[in-house]
Amino acid sequence: MSKYSLISLGSFFLLISFLLFLNIIYSYYFNFYLNINGYLPSMIVSLLVGVNLIIFRKKYIYNSIYWKIFIVLIGYLILPIVIALPYYFSIYNISILDSYFEAVSGFTSTGFTIFESVKYIDPSLLIWRSTSQWIGGLYFLFSIIYLIDIFDENLKKSLTNFISFDSSEFLKQAFKILSIYIFLTFLIFIFLKLINFRNFDAYNFSLTIISSGGFKPIDYLNPLLDNDIKILIFSFTLLFSFFSIFLIYNLVFLKRRNLNFFTEDFYLLAFLISIIFLFFIFSGSENFTGFVFAITSSVSNIGIYFSKFDNNYSFVLLILVIIGGSFFSTSSGLRFFKIYTLLKFSFNELLSHTKPRQVMINKVIFENKNINHKVINKYFLSIIIFILSLTTLSSLLTIQGLELEHSFKLGILTIMNTVNSSIYGLEELVFQDFSKYIKIVLILFMIIGRIELVTILIIIKKFLFKN
Repeated sequence: MSKYSLISLGSFFLLISFLLFLNIIYSYYFNFYLNINGYLPSMIVSLLVGVNLIIFRKKYIYNSIYWKIFIVLIGYLILPIVIALPYYFSIYNISILDSYFEAVSGFTSTGFTIFESVKYIDPSLLIWRSTSQWIGGLYFLFSIIYLIDIFDENLKKSLTNFISFDSSEFLKQAFKILSIYIFLTFLIFIFLKLINFRNFDAYNFSLTIISSGGFKPIDYLNPLLDNDIKILIFSFTLLFSFFSIFLIYNLVFLKRRNLNFFTEDFYLLAFLISIIFLFFIFSGSENFTGFVFAITSSVSNIGIYFSKFDNNYSFVLLILVIIGGSFFSTSSGLRFFKIYTLLKFSFNELLSHTKPRQVMINKVIFENKNINHKVINKYFLSIIIFILSLTTLSSLLTIQGLELEHSFKLGILTIMNTVNSSIYGLEELVFQDFSKYIKIVLILFMIIGRIELVTILIIIKKFLFKN
């Protein structure tokens, strides 16, 4: 599949140009001419780059994991450049760095924004913000496929029930993923229309939710979510980015359902129900729907909320952010299945020393295979790298003058690509006022949060230890 890497990258440039074209049509149709001049140069640049990458792909074909990592990383660096052009050429006098910051935040589905309020922002530019997250979520799914050998070999074996890793099947499989992604986006749109969202808000939120993003087309959600039923339905839509995108496809379209592949999703469902039940026990029925919203928003790494929230629970919600969702979903996080497997293996290892005569079987419930030591090492490494990344980022933010608590929380949200809101006590942060140094650091770690630091370490190892 690696020989199709440049085709994929070029295709995303072409997709961006097509969506920009739709934005231009939207602007002309509804007479939103304020920022229309910013879309045309971006569309032309992305079109030219995309065509050239596809035409000249044969000159740059390498079959190695380093090449795959390089292509994915380059995509996270240069695709936001094209996405940033409409911001830079808009009437709002946005600097190059701020435009790129907004673009990276959108493309990585994080949701940090340099706009203090979107109330007076041109509607076509708001659609472009949401579109950038939708494109980023799709790119993340493709990047998982490219780098799946690094993350989880067992998952690759199960994933062959849905997509083929044969290069000759690439276009067919890419179309399948795109179709499912579009279908789920449309499904979210329908649910939002059922709770009386206007078309503009429903469209923007559907693009944001499916990509696990945090951009909102309005400043406050309260007017839209004015009763418990609406809050619960909206909370339900947030889970579309929490479970595997193949879950609905498997349950609805496949005649022979592969339940083994969705063991992780079953665990996630049990985990989610347990968390909601515990919150209900300790908090009571008061503001129960608000707690459900906060929980689903956190576990899906979206992070948005509709009102003020009790900060006493912010640490627990940050833990949920760190855990994240299913492996083949658009949410970030360390993944619950990884943490559960690692804890089970560690617990069994401890028991084997205290009770040496007792045989401890390292198996995950509902699976017949034993836990592989190589897989455990990968899971453990990912946790170590997360701790190192969080420590580094928090330290850099603290050095630049942020409070230690804010640095720690913002560090978690950045690495897990989750927007700041009242449920984490960070709703008052104004990214526009941050120094250039902090913005650059956040840009770097938003990208690292999407590709995981382990891929960077592999590239560093390649160049430092060539022999």
